[in-house]
Amino acid sequence: MEVKAAAGELLAALVAQADADFAVRMQRYFPQEIRALGVRNASVVELANGCFRARPDLPAATRLALTEEVLSRASYHEEVLLGFALLHKVARAGLGSELLDRCEHWLETHVSNWAQCDDLCLKLLYPFFRGHLDQIPRTRRWVASRSPWARRAANVAVVKFVRREVGRTVFELPLSHVFDNCARLMHDKDVYVQKGCGWLLKVTAEIHQDEVAAFLRTWHTEMARDTFRYAIEKMDPETRTSLMALGQGPDR
Repeated sequence: MEVKAAAGELLAALVAQADADFAVRMQRYFPQEIRALGVRNASVVELANGCFRARPDLPAATRLALTEEVLSRASYHEEVLLGFALLHKVARAGLGSELLDRCEHWLETHVSNWAQCDDLCLKLLYPFFRGHLDQIPRTRRWVASRSPWARRAANVAVVKFVRREVGRTVFELPLSHVFDNCARLMHDKDVYVQKGCGWLLKVTAEIHQDEVAAFLRTWHTEMARDTFRYAIEKMDPETRTSLMALGQGPDR
């Protein structure tokens, strides 16, 4: 495969599916204007999969190079998603720790909205971590990133690993990982980083309700209201009512 030519063909095929009306409707999901073609996520994934259907044995390294080429040219929202989709099927077993390094770089340079961030976390990093559980702790350094999307990803990338069966073992994210991340990020100025804290705390509370409740009692005056309310969403009614009675922090 000639990577530059293949990237050009993929991007042209994506633009050919553009739907201006759908692009306008997409905007309601984003507080800021995004540059979108108006291509549905399922169509982006199908385009990526179709690229390799006739070449199932293409080396994962070539896919990675193709992703890099697509992302280097990306100017539309869906082009970024296409870059990530090219790696979905090889993330678990085809790539090593170099993928995590590249994801950190992409979060800091190519990701520009919550949907791209969450796509990378839940569709690319999720299968990667299932095959590389030992790499999960490396995401903790993202809490200090200059990029709000990397900071959000520090929590979103691990929400599915609070407790997760992987093969014959059960992996549990240490509570220290959860609480240290959230204590450092709950004051973040970016609302999507704060929401990432709430999401991780909510998922953790489904398994460790008492520990999360204790964390919230300690920090409730410093935590944004939306983050706090998101964190208690799945708790039992009695605990939720007790925590709500504490009052919340600033509405920011």
